[in-house]
Amino acid sequence: MYLKLTIIAAFVFSFAACGDNMGETDTRLSDVKALIEPVDGKSIVLEPSVSAEIYFEWAYADVKESGTAVYQIAFDRADGDFSSPVYVMSSDNNGFNNSVRITHKQMNKIAGMAGAKASETCTLKWMVFSSKGLKTVKSGQVHTITVTRLAGFEDLPIDVYLTGEGSEGGTDLSKAHKMKAVAGGDFEVYTRLAGGKPFYFTDGTTGSLREFYTSDGLIKENGTSTVPADGIYRITLDFNTGACTYTLVTRIMFYFSPDGAHLFELPYEGYGIFRAKAQTVTFKQEGWGRDERYKFRMFVKENGGSGEEKEWEWATLNSTDSRPTPTSPESYYYLRLLNTTSQWEDKWKLMADFDGVPADYTLYLQADLPYTHSITK
Repeated sequence: MYLKLTIIAAFVFSFAACGDNMGETDTRLSDVKALIEPVDGKSIVLEPSVSAEIYFEWAYADVKESGTAVYQIAFDRADGDFSSPVYVMSSDNNGFNNSVRITHKQMNKIAGMAGAKASETCTLKWMVFSSKGLKTVKSGQVHTITVTRLAGFEDLPIDVYLTGEGSEGGTDLSKAHKMKAVAGGDFEVYTRLAGGKPFYFTDGTTGSLREFYTSDGLIKENGTSTVPADGIYRITLDFNTGACTYTLVTRIMFYFSPDGAHLFELPYEGYGIFRAKAQTVTFKQEGWGRDERYKFRMFVKENGGSGEEKEWEWATLNSTDSRPTPTSPESYYYLRLLNTTSQWEDKWKLMADFDGVPADYTLYLQADLPYTHSITK
């Protein structure tokens, strides 16, 4: 009986200790007192590299005895008061970290939203909102950051074509080589170029067209470009940042995983198609059966062909460990490009019908279809 009374008394005491907000969310929260990185007034010239980023950090908010705050970083114009910020985003770890990494490409867009034009320098204010329950407070500090925008384009083209004397289609616009849109404002193409002969890019093939060319790693308007030597090139254009790259493709090889060997080359045929005709692959006999695993290796020289030769890999977009059948979905053959190589990872398997049988092996790196390949008799 004494034990029961003790338990009841303890329960009543603990209930009373909860006070008047029993069952309510504890929203006691102070503002973020200090912004740590970057220092106030820091200036940054934005770079087009996908890995370039800016690190923002601030002090944790005081949430008293219980709960956790979540954070959002906010940017506004130099004369703004954050009543309507130009951009707000959660911190890393879904808002729970007291920091966030923002890429230069993201910051370039934020500066554009604040009114800065391509290549212009602008000053932004930034601060932090901390939230707990339904309560949100502004940080006690506001910092400024000055950024110089990338040389991108405000009006992004929807389609881009490669044309001109040095291109595969020559000066006939109806034969211009369409580039693949890999993201909004980002394009790439695998194409043959003639060394020393002019070519350029357009946003269409009929009507009133915008024209672009490349120089010193940047996209510019109304001019022509050249490459120093004949070859097959992978060209990328990023109209968001104004950046471009030219990579010389020296060859694409069929890679047979069981032997860890390149068996034959897929010559370039034109307009993004590489094909090896009447090639024979004999599966390797193992104790457990016949091994038929394969993928493709692409040898490249970056910086327009001036870099050292590297080996990249065309591998499975959709991982598989099964042989295909005549009714397998087209997606079985989809490709993705890796700048690393391995013997066994991200491979396909040949159908049993191709064991020791001549066949055509074709890669399709074209604009209006997923990058894919086929094996046909």
